[in-house]
Amino acid sequence: MPVKNRFAELQDEITLWRRDLHENPEILFDTHRTSALVAQKLQEFGCDEVVTGIGRTGVVGVIKGRETGSGKVIGLRADMDALPILEATGLDYASKTPGAMHACGHDGHTAMLLGAAKYLSETRNFDGTIVVIFQPAEEGGGGGKEMCDDGMMDRWNIQEVYGMHNWPGHPLGSFAIRPGSFFAATDTYSITFEGKGGHAAKPHETIDTTVMSAHAVLALQTIASRNADPVDQVVVSVTSFETSSKAFNVIPQSVELKGTVRTMSKEMRELAEKRINEVCQGIATTFGGTAEVTYNRGYPVMVNHEAQTEFAADVARSISGQCDEAPLVMGGEDFAFMLEERPGAYILVGNGDTAAVHHPEYNFNDDAIPAGCSWWAEIAEKRMPIS
Repeated sequence: MPVKNRFAELQDEITLWRRDLHENPEILFDTHRTSALVAQKLQEFGCDEVVTGIGRTGVVGVIKGRETGSGKVIGLRADMDALPILEATGLDYASKTPGAMHACGHDGHTAMLLGAAKYLSETRNFDGTIVVIFQPAEEGGGGGKEMCDDGMMDRWNIQEVYGMHNWPGHPLGSFAIRPGSFFAATDTYSITFEGKGGHAAKPHETIDTTVMSAHAVLALQTIASRNADPVDQVVVSVTSFETSSKAFNVIPQSVELKGTVRTMSKEMRELAEKRINEVCQGIATTFGGTAEVTYNRGYPVMVNHEAQTEFAADVARSISGQCDEAPLVMGGEDFAFMLEERPGAYILVGNGDTAAVHHPEYNFNDDAIPAGCSWWAEIAEKRMPIS
């Protein structure tokens, strides 16, 4: 079947919600206006239960089907937060908050799940319970973990959970998914090299931290090229190089490097952390200095479950006629925490030929709304069919 007719009827209304969210972006857990709007809409739709404050500012809505004898409970999750980016779209509904922007389409995800919640509350054509999950702080704050740590899964007895993200460059309204590892683990590190500062004209009297750090920047790349199995995925990026001196004629006492590590398996994650420490300690010792390495674990690898992925792909094909195999994504996604707690799947919906996510000219494509809403609704009706 194509997209549901009801979502074609609702598209203008859902678009207005989306553009209002776009105009009023909120970052990390400070989604107070967004969360209040979501809760108000869910109450207006007639959800059986609406709870705020899950994972600080998350919102949960409960919709019971016309039948509940199956005992099934399925969670549908959308993220709500924006990014600290200055918008450059020039849109009539561009961000009114300087330095904050919905540059990843979470405004679209929230609006689409609200649209699905409205439809499911109207029809209730399923046997079981749907829990709609609106999550703050996906962009680096770990809001998904916070909601899980608040006991969300057990409180509503959620048995499966499904998520969605728009994807620029993929055909509008079509879908892509893959089983197993999908989005990367996202770790960060900082390395402080200490030496002996001094006059730049007398390098022999110093222990040069810039030389140490320059060697480290290059040597860290050998983790991917010489330590990792060539078929495994790892990215080690140095993104900041900052010295303790800004003068032209001073060799600095210390240099700090910062960066990120992206991996697709627990084993590669362990190896990358181990080798970063070993490489930097070895270089520091070689040049007579010291290195202090701080490694911070971020989001885990997001792993789609096999059976749920196959089901999600079948639903997508019923809507758009196709569901492609998605590429591995070295970006992170904290839906990973929910998939660690419950089986489920995460899918991509095409945003068409638009600017990439996290770009100041990005904008969610409102024409993707009917397909996205239909996928949410079909997950409920096909996974929990009326007997």
